[in-house]
Amino acid sequence: MNKVRDKLIIFDTTLRDGEQSPGAGMSASDKLRIAKKLEFLGVDVIEAGFAAASPGDFEAVCAIAKSIRNSTVCSLARAKVEDVRKAGEAIAAAPRRRIHTFIATSTLHMEKKLQMTPEQVIARAVEAIRVAKEYTDDIEFSCEDASRSAPEFLYRIIEAAIREGATTINIPDTVGYALPSQFGHFIKDLREHVYNADQAVWSVHCHNDLGLALANSLSGVIHGGARQVECSINGLGERAGNCALEELVMAVKTRNDYFNLGVDINTQQLVPASKLVSSITGFPIQPNKAIVGANAFAHASGIHQDGVLKSKETYEIMTPESVGWKSNRMVLGKLSGRSAFRQRVRELAIPTKSETEIDEAFARFKDLADRKSEIFDEDIQSLFDTRNVVQQAIHFVSLKQSSETGQRPQAEVVYMDHGEERVGRADGNGPVDATFRAIESCAKSGAELLLFSINALTSGAESQGEVTVRLTLGGRVVNGNGSDPDILAASAKAYLDALNKLTNQAERTNPQFGQEPTP
Repeated sequence: MNKVRDKLIIFDTTLRDGEQSPGAGMSASDKLRIAKKLEFLGVDVIEAGFAAASPGDFEAVCAIAKSIRNSTVCSLARAKVEDVRKAGEAIAAAPRRRIHTFIATSTLHMEKKLQMTPEQVIARAVEAIRVAKEYTDDIEFSCEDASRSAPEFLYRIIEAAIREGATTINIPDTVGYALPSQFGHFIKDLREHVYNADQAVWSVHCHNDLGLALANSLSGVIHGGARQVECSINGLGERAGNCALEELVMAVKTRNDYFNLGVDINTQQLVPASKLVSSITGFPIQPNKAIVGANAFAHASGIHQDGVLKSKETYEIMTPESVGWKSNRMVLGKLSGRSAFRQRVRELAIPTKSETEIDEAFARFKDLADRKSEIFDEDIQSLFDTRNVVQQAIHFVSLKQSSETGQRPQAEVVYMDHGEERVGRADGNGPVDATFRAIESCAKSGAELLLFSINALTSGAESQGEVTVRLTLGGRVVNGNGSDPDILAASAKAYLDALNKLTNQAERTNPQFGQEPTP
């Protein structure tokens, strides 16, 4: 008789820890769209945000709680009564809701950051859990910087947390300090010494500072007995990021002979989820990224190509289709009709609310097809990007460019700013510089450009260009994203998108500035 498999709970923190990447701030509509994709993906727990961080975060968590029905909606809260109450209020509408509260437990953090004694830290944790029970029975407690904490203190605080009502105990490697050969045994030691360990689900949350987030997470599962892993799409997160959800899931599924764990993830949605998060945050996916990178299933070596032609299993341990890549793609063009477009949207499993939304996207498709002879899956995905659906307060209208060898390029950009038309003109060191200067001649934002990058959405010279612009102003760091077959128009759109975020005061100040570190 086969052994009944344990379930591995997938806890996604793209919307909380992922947003702490400099420049990855998301609007409320961005977060809601990602949350719906995560629910469609089959994620068990969606950490929707840090409700107490700002009014914008609070409203975003509320909106997600009202919309998500199948996944548990979670809000992070420091072990402070006011934080916990904000989290409880924000998740109230969700059928399945969780409060995730945390406090630092390493001697370094307690002495230098919190300036609290160990007894005070335990008392604060217990109080936070007691308050959380007023809002939900699903309570997670995290020991921040656990991998650098004294085990004897962890025994005490975890026992107290479970005794008070915590149902999940999370052991974070907050600064990516752990090693795989040690981390799993560290979790095992904690579970063996905490007398009430069997009354809670054990979880791990590993950062990637040494490139070991996935390895440490898997070690926590297989050697430590953890049955929840906290991860994010594309490994997005603070500093070097988190354990990548797509890598974790496919490791467990591909090597289920070893892990023998159930994972309730629709793996065919991994690539679409990855592309959505990349598009919204403006963080391109590196070509050699495992599972979701453009080269993940590409074979250049003659020996490899020969092997794959004879039998794919020779060099592919999973199929491209199993994670959402399409081997036989139907390429659409300007002669394609509404039915073919609708069918491709269904095949790509793009969530749509109504036929009206598809019709509006089809109109954008026809406009794009007039400028581009072949429309690929990535192009269709981009048509449903919220930036193309929701009209922003500051948005692109048109662009004129003049550039020739030996002459200084000139640009004229027309854009709308809260209902008023602006026309900016400027020259620059190059066409892109002239475009940005033209916008700034009207905007006068004073922002500093930190990053400008271009990524092709598809192959070929006709590919849509996807541009990411990172701006900083007054302690805020934001990313702007724009796509267009005309790379200069895409650049203008990206810059204006970033200005939208800088001028939206409801959004949270970037977590790198003045925000207490989180697990």
